[in-house]
Amino acid sequence: MKKRGSRSSTGLHDYGFAVLSGGIAALTFPKFRLFFLAWVCLIPLIGTILKKNPGQAFRLGMAAGFVFYAVLLYWIPAVPAHYGNLSWGFSLFIYLVLALYLSLFWGGFGYVTARIARRYPIVVYLLIPFVWTAFEYLITHVLTGFPWGILGYSQQPNIYFIQTAAVFGVYGISFVLVLFQSLFLCSMRLGKKSPFLAAVAFVLFIHSAGFLVLQNPIEGKDVLRAGVVQGNVSSETDWNSITEDDKRELLNRHLDLSDSLLREGADLIIWPEFSVSLCFSCNYGIYDDFRRILEDYARTNNVSLVLGTNEISKKADLFLYHNTALALHPSGEITQYSKMHLVPFGEYTPYKWAFGFIQRLTHAIGELTPGKSYVLHSVGGTHFGTPICYEIIFPDLVRGFAARGARFLVTITDDGWYGTSAAPYQHFAMAVFRAVENRRPLLRAATTGISGVVDPYGRVLEKTEMNTRASLSAGISPVEAKTLYTRWGDVLPFISLTLAAVFLILASFKRHIPNDRPMKNGTKRQP
Repeated sequence: MKKRGSRSSTGLHDYGFAVLSGGIAALTFPKFRLFFLAWVCLIPLIGTILKKNPGQAFRLGMAAGFVFYAVLLYWIPAVPAHYGNLSWGFSLFIYLVLALYLSLFWGGFGYVTARIARRYPIVVYLLIPFVWTAFEYLITHVLTGFPWGILGYSQQPNIYFIQTAAVFGVYGISFVLVLFQSLFLCSMRLGKKSPFLAAVAFVLFIHSAGFLVLQNPIEGKDVLRAGVVQGNVSSETDWNSITEDDKRELLNRHLDLSDSLLREGADLIIWPEFSVSLCFSCNYGIYDDFRRILEDYARTNNVSLVLGTNEISKKADLFLYHNTALALHPSGEITQYSKMHLVPFGEYTPYKWAFGFIQRLTHAIGELTPGKSYVLHSVGGTHFGTPICYEIIFPDLVRGFAARGARFLVTITDDGWYGTSAAPYQHFAMAVFRAVENRRPLLRAATTGISGVVDPYGRVLEKTEMNTRASLSAGISPVEAKTLYTRWGDVLPFISLTLAAVFLILASFKRHIPNDRPMKNGTKRQP
């Protein structure tokens, strides 16, 4: 007979449930627009791993995670194949290896959940959302971090629900989603309605609280007229080979779009990342000419400009290159923020001892140097922060701008690498969460789209289409008050990591009581 604590073997139907969870979870993200399925997507996986031993649960989690990332990141192979001149075979290999690596976190979730379940078969239902949140936090920070698939991001259209992010960040949204599903399974296990009804009541409370928050929004003291320029510049532009006339055409294109914003009274105009060939620290040739043109433009029109530039600094005998958000003011004053979290295998090669061979295979990997500190810009005495492109997906990094006094956020990006795939839509959804978490207006300028204006509650006020030339103008009210998330940061993930670790240790030290252990009356326990 089976010993106490044993689990059934893993069959194809178990892997079918795992794959189903991974596939449905991926479809809850843009641009599939099935965000409501996030409330049920993990039920097949969790229900299955709770019946398995830790090793089996790890493999099932891996299967679910692999399918999730394979679907969510389907757009990745085209990038190194098209822009890096890698073969499609090698590009597919990179994509599959990445999906396999990321699936380890889902596997870890399965392993820890199953191990805790053996020792605490009922309490585990309350611990599951903590375990999930712990692994989402790990995937944000381990190695270079890649939090692209945090489940909470799927809820960007659910405007009432996502107000919770102002307290616990996007991790809090994931926590509630997983808690709801876990308590549903708890009700099924116990044959009682009360756990699930409690979950329903909790979810209704959160949505009601979000509704009330939106009825009484925080109003900023000042109104700033800001404009966003989308020049529709192709990511295939080779800045080293295009002619000077082509570079001037791109500059004039952005100036023309800026002129339309000036007519609407813009105090601040934002250009995207890598949209014009700009380097204010390069005092020669066309760079010097463009700098003088823009300085004159800002002074003549009494407008501040945020520009995506490539700046150079020198350390000893080395020239260092930086991806920079530069603010140019009518007075001629310049402030510049250098991107701190660079894109691995795009802007630099991480762990060259292991991955240096990839850099030798393609010209598409840059050699940029990360910035070392936050820099705030100011317009009319109002401070703002400028996280650049990839940085917007890291909650704690963006929180740092607001914590240091930024009263609104500006993000510049180049999403043209991904064509019309789901990637630009996924990236935009993540930016929306940074506005909610910190209760800051957010302006986004993208080379080819999606550009937009988001209010402090995640409502998209203005948005452009992909692959179009456009300009957006909006009045924003900078906010001074700091949210609990801005003040506290990732408290929920820290609690989750602690609880997951403690219960994992306790479960690992469980003493199994054999069935034939003598009882006090001298008889043996019956199997």
